[in-house]
Amino acid sequence: ICQHGSVFLVMTNPYAHIIEPLDPQKPDHKFFNLKKLKDPRYDQLPFSIRVLLESAVRNCDGFLVKKEDVEKVLNWKVTQSQTVEVPFRPARVILQDFTGVPAVVDFAAMRDAVKKLQGDPEKINPVCPADLVIDHSIQVDFNRKFKLRSFGAGVGGIEAEAVMLGQPISMVLPEVIGYKLQGTPNKYITSTDIVLTVTKHLRQVGVVGKFVEFFGPGVAQLSIADRATIANMCPEFGATAAFFPVDQISIHYLNKTSFDIDKVHFLKVYLKTYSCSPVSSITVCVCVCLQQGFKGFQVAPERHDVQVSFQFNGAEYSLSHGSVVIAAITSCTNTSNPSVMLGAGLLAQRAVKAGLSVKPYIKTSLSPGSGVVTYYLKESGVMDFLSQLGFEVVGYGCMTCIGNSGPLPESVVEAITQGDLVAAGVLSGNRNFEGRVHPNTRANYLASPPLVIAYAIAGTMRIDFEKEPLAVNSQGKEVFLRDIWPTREEIQAVERQFVIPAMFKEVYEKVEKVNERWNSLKAPSDKLYTWDPNSTYIKSPPFFDGLTRELQTPNSITDAYVLLNLGDSVTTDHISPAGNIARNSAAARYLTSRGLTPREFNSYGSRRGNDAVMARGTFANIRLFNKFINKQAPSTIYLPTEETMDVFDAAEKYQQAGHPLLILSGKEYGSGSSRDWAAKGPFLLGIKAVLAESYERIHRSNLVGMGIIPLEYLPGDSAESLGLTGRERYTVIIPPQITPRMTVDIKLDTGKTFQAKMRFDTDVELTYFHHGGILNYMIRKMSQN
Repeated sequence: ICQHGSVFLVMTNPYAHIIEPLDPQKPDHKFFNLKKLKDPRYDQLPFSIRVLLESAVRNCDGFLVKKEDVEKVLNWKVTQSQTVEVPFRPARVILQDFTGVPAVVDFAAMRDAVKKLQGDPEKINPVCPADLVIDHSIQVDFNRKFKLRSFGAGVGGIEAEAVMLGQPISMVLPEVIGYKLQGTPNKYITSTDIVLTVTKHLRQVGVVGKFVEFFGPGVAQLSIADRATIANMCPEFGATAAFFPVDQISIHYLNKTSFDIDKVHFLKVYLKTYSCSPVSSITVCVCVCLQQGFKGFQVAPERHDVQVSFQFNGAEYSLSHGSVVIAAITSCTNTSNPSVMLGAGLLAQRAVKAGLSVKPYIKTSLSPGSGVVTYYLKESGVMDFLSQLGFEVVGYGCMTCIGNSGPLPESVVEAITQGDLVAAGVLSGNRNFEGRVHPNTRANYLASPPLVIAYAIAGTMRIDFEKEPLAVNSQGKEVFLRDIWPTREEIQAVERQFVIPAMFKEVYEKVEKVNERWNSLKAPSDKLYTWDPNSTYIKSPPFFDGLTRELQTPNSITDAYVLLNLGDSVTTDHISPAGNIARNSAAARYLTSRGLTPREFNSYGSRRGNDAVMARGTFANIRLFNKFINKQAPSTIYLPTEETMDVFDAAEKYQQAGHPLLILSGKEYGSGSSRDWAAKGPFLLGIKAVLAESYERIHRSNLVGMGIIPLEYLPGDSAESLGLTGRERYTVIIPPQITPRMTVDIKLDTGKTFQAKMRFDTDVELTYFHHGGILNYMIRKMSQN
């Protein structure tokens, strides 16, 4: 039963006839058996498209999901190349804290907005199951014994908010790429090496907006944890989904981790019912080589051997280009993968027994993604050895990978600055975008947990592990990596012995009981949130100021200035950094005005509930390269007066003068994390459109969700080919009738005119645009009687 307007309609699913019991002994547990459709097209569908089909069939109500939507999915062989739109209704939303804070804030602000439009604010409430990880993000403090800081609680993502309120995701039926794995990994290769190699390969091939299905005999060589690690890299290689079909290894994993027995039985039925049928495919052998050493770091050859001495804890050390100053086994799917974590533990054990150590100024840390990791590291006897090398557990959650590495010792920072050194960080995460890990580490490398330890011992990235020793021990013996590196067989033997079902059961049974402070929190019962004007973390955002019931006709963008002229591969970390708040930044000046000291600034990630901080943090990444100033800096030129200033300050001056703004960019604009503030921040700066050669899929969607127009150069065009300097003023002609992916005219104040494509890919996205964004659309929808 659903409500439409003021009339209740009882809708029957036209596919109810294919429902059958999952288990004859338990007739209440039922599922839609797609084979009963008896449609020959079904057998030709890739496995991942069958998942979309099942969702469409199960949710077919004739309103949000229609029978013709099911037909579009069934006809995928034709529709995949026709930019056909279908609705997808996720069954659950999984959320974490750093991106969650702004979503909770948005929900509170949306309730206020609905109330102002005489609607019922309680309609702004999740209608689908939502799971929230409350302590996902932590920061490592300075000092040798690190302390844990955890921040925030909530959910995240612009589209996720709409999904939680019952709105389907509108998506274009994707092309599916089959990725065939074959061969057997070398005995010294870790799962992380395979994952990073696959990621690099898929980026080279180009799979943005596509589904990737993995199949072939090599899949059996990968554990469920390995597969999860590969799938977790989806934002890095740009695909919409990375899919491993259910197999017997999946069933074994669920049994081992004490998964619900009914769900295990369902998957067994599922395995018998459905099978994978890849379409177009890429073939790759599972064979990987360790990538070595010094890449030059774009440093002049005559400066390669610069060394700077410094004092730390009463002893003298020296740094050079490539010196490791951060080594973090950080929370990611890597650190929930027993094979690589136990591999790191075994390597640490052998390193300590060989007399090796890590220099004390290197900031080492271990932040697993689950308490189970600590359990099996202790049970297998390797935890003490990790601790002796400095890899102590600082907490459970995302850390260095999100920029929460915390400060480095002052003497280390001074040495890096004095020598203008390219210091290095090495981490077992999945993201190392510029300026993300730490402002003083200009070279950051992703590596398996064992390699993180190896580089920490070596103290430099400028090492060839095959030819050079890791170190010389106290007896004067050279110790090579091969002397202490465990084989896959050795790691798997320890894993079989110590990673057992009882371990998962014991840890997870305690989750809801052990945190007394959390359990004692009292939630207010008020319908509307009472905003605290003194809070520097939570603030009511201005997204819905002036929102009316009536739609406003979209106007052309007239005489817009270019705020930033950017190149290729601008990431969401360039647009909205998550890490350190620089002391000389616009955000720092705001926090100082609120009475905070630099030590209390925390990070941009922790302050995502405060739009005043996040707007000032937009384009505040120190590695942002703006062609206007021809160097890396979070600055731009205010064109009317030719002044160089912080990006926020320039944008504020443009807005005060009533000038709309554009961004010029190259290829892959918005790659990386699906960060909602990378769209919200530009919106608050007054940016009306982005003109780029191509977009990362999720970021383009987020721009649409905030009412920003994603413009794309026509094939063969670019800023360079069109002779655009960014100093022109741009008028984007928006016609009265807009259609998906239509071409529009752009006129310059120089008299030049060219065309670009508006990347509204579906009719639903156009609806969001007419409303000024997806959240505005939801507010108007929820305000109706």
